[in-house]
Amino acid sequence: MENARSRPDAEETAVPEARPPYPPFTLETARQKVQAAEDAWNTRDPHRVALAYTEDSVWRNRDRFLTGRAEIVAFLTEKWRRELDYALRKSLWSFHEDRIAVRFQYECRDTDGQWWRSYGNELWEFDAYGLMRRREASINDVAIEESDRRLFGPRPAAEHGTGIPLR
Repeated sequence: MENARSRPDAEETAVPEARPPYPPFTLETARQKVQAAEDAWNTRDPHRVALAYTEDSVWRNRDRFLTGRAEIVAFLTEKWRRELDYALRKSLWSFHEDRIAVRFQYECRDTDGQWWRSYGNELWEFDAYGLMRRREASINDVAIEESDRRLFGPRPAAEHGTGIPLR
């Protein structure tokens, strides 16, 4: 369901990949945006994920700085070569107009079989067409035992919108 603002006029733009909902966000549409991002990232398809970002999107991911979809695709391709069995949960923290703050956790294992849980916060800024033009991510990694895992693939629909435990 879209927010009160209607889709930008076709005459205003030729952005075929516009991604509703559009800013300014409401609580409902911000939650939809967060769930859509979680769902896309859990596909582990770098090309699909990159389509949610503007052509000139800028990122800070840990200590890496990226600009544009081509760099996003390359980054995500390498990420998911290293981070096997990746499963992610995102949770809305706050929102205002064209910005959303998210906290997240993901689990994966490395090629040596060590499991990791990564905790992070993201700040997102969107353009009028619902594409993310800026993403800043701060992330910390904690080694875990396989028996401590709690994320197994994409979140079932019945669990959409549920919180993420701190530990």
